[in-house]
Amino acid sequence: MDFTENPDLLAMPQNRPLEGLRVLDLSRVMSGPFAGRILADLGADVVKVELPGADLSQLYGKVTRGRSGFYAQLNAGKRSIVLDLRLPGDVARLLDLAAVCDVLVENFRPGVLDRFGAGWPALSAVNERLVMLSISGFGQDGPRRPAYAPIIHAEAGFIHRQADISGDPPADIAFALADSLAGLHGTIAVLAALRLRDRTGTGQHIDLSMLDAMLATDDYTHYGIDDHPVWPARGETWDAPGGPILISSDRRHTWRQLRTCFGVTDPVPDAPLGDKLRARAEIIAGWIAGHRDRDSLKRDLETADLVWADIRPGQDALREAAGRGAIVEVTDSDGERRPVVRMPYRFSAAASGPARGVPATGEHTKDVFEEWTHPRVDKAHEAP
Repeated sequence: MDFTENPDLLAMPQNRPLEGLRVLDLSRVMSGPFAGRILADLGADVVKVELPGADLSQLYGKVTRGRSGFYAQLNAGKRSIVLDLRLPGDVARLLDLAAVCDVLVENFRPGVLDRFGAGWPALSAVNERLVMLSISGFGQDGPRRPAYAPIIHAEAGFIHRQADISGDPPADIAFALADSLAGLHGTIAVLAALRLRDRTGTGQHIDLSMLDAMLATDDYTHYGIDDHPVWPARGETWDAPGGPILISSDRRHTWRQLRTCFGVTDPVPDAPLGDKLRARAEIIAGWIAGHRDRDSLKRDLETADLVWADIRPGQDALREAAGRGAIVEVTDSDGERRPVVRMPYRFSAAASGPARGVPATGEHTKDVFEEWTHPRVDKAHEAP
């Protein structure tokens, strides 16, 4: 697949919205690294602090020269240093960096950084302007147990609801949704805290629970709050010429549109509601499957103003994304070129996207300490 960069995007002015912002990323796997990757694409100098052997995501997917595909997507554009927080000297070095940075991201279990002497009290003592984002499964005051995305999907009721709707046994989805939502909400909170710091001169500690992020973003949460029965998912898959097709519509709306535009009628208008709904589903299925070809079906769906989608493999979407510049190639320090997905931000007069390749573990340790802890501290990072 050709991932050639779009020349129009390369010609965009190279000022980035978060240039000059310094971020320490102590997080691992996905939720925190995703927040760090967003900040890096927006122009922040994001330094990933690697703890020896801690980030197993380096093993996820295809591994090329020690960097996995998973790790590459979440850490492109960052720099990397190594610190072992079990060593008092390295804790002191971390505090030195925290004293001159703007944001620190971490997703340890609550209390872990405190035990190392690098929790919020210690960090804010060396830098009152620091914004610290702590992502955990259940919040800083919640259960102190590990939580990956599937744990939150189960605890938030998501897996149970999907099983209720489908009638299938409970099963998770192939998407770390809770991690993604935590990273997105965490980034929003960081930017809000930085805006507040502009006014007050004081930083914040952000306590972000993955469970809270899931519930806040789930558009079915209101059913539970109102103790109301859950309607089936808005979007159904139907057998069609050329393969299954998805129609994103409440089935009642689908029925009304087909009745209005194509004259379909109830075969049993006086039947009980349950029998009537089953009969309507059969008519909808027959109407869809009865088309001579897929193109004629798509034309009729558009005539009825129904929203449809082909169910296609992800490679098809990647080809389209590459054509509009959503996928770019970055070059690692060892010369390895690899494609990564850009964060989806397109500005009229600013740039976004990874400014460098995927870091090798610890490759920037010397440079970062020389730049950040040199006696001549950057004026932009001095307290007012």
